[in-house]
Amino acid sequence: MKLFHLVVLLGLGMCKAQAQTDSTQTAPSTELVQPQLRPSPMAMAQHKTENCYLKLTYGQPMRKGRVIFGKLEPYGKLWRTGANEATELTFTKDVKIAGRPVRSGTYTLFSIPNENSWTIILNTDLGQWGAFNYKPEHDYVRVDVPAGKNTQVYEALTFKFEETNEGATLNLMWDDVKVQIPMAFVK
Repeated sequence: MKLFHLVVLLGLGMCKAQAQTDSTQTAPSTELVQPQLRPSPMAMAQHKTENCYLKLTYGQPMRKGRVIFGKLEPYGKLWRTGANEATELTFTKDVKIAGRPVRSGTYTLFSIPNENSWTIILNTDLGQWGAFNYKPEHDYVRVDVPAGKNTQVYEALTFKFEETNEGATLNLMWDDVKVQIPMAFVK
């Protein structure tokens, strides 16, 4: 029995010594760790009518004095059409893009820039980082649209919807380039 009491006393003494040691150590921080700011912030363009909602979510890279198309984004090469995660485009109603039918839903938007025209690609594989795992077999539709010069230079990649009689045009503007993607609402 004496041995039992001795073990208990030694155990209690060790616990007290450990508690004193722990109390002199710095307490863990309760500060929230702030997420690191992205070099290319997330941006959104949207257009809403009585019957349809269009939303484009993209990473918005900056020009920073660089030559964008033909250099940073080479002609003839697949591009995620933004920065960070691949750009995603959502339609709540069936549409026609440059005359090609597209069912309502969310698609990844890729493109192949060229000097005078771009290939616009809607792909069904969502949640991608960039275009690293792009699979052409998941393409839903590909259309070619003209590319032109803009009247002003855009420092940040900018998308804007513009209402039309048939639906909307999605304008892509970066550097001095402007690409217009026509969308007609299916009645």
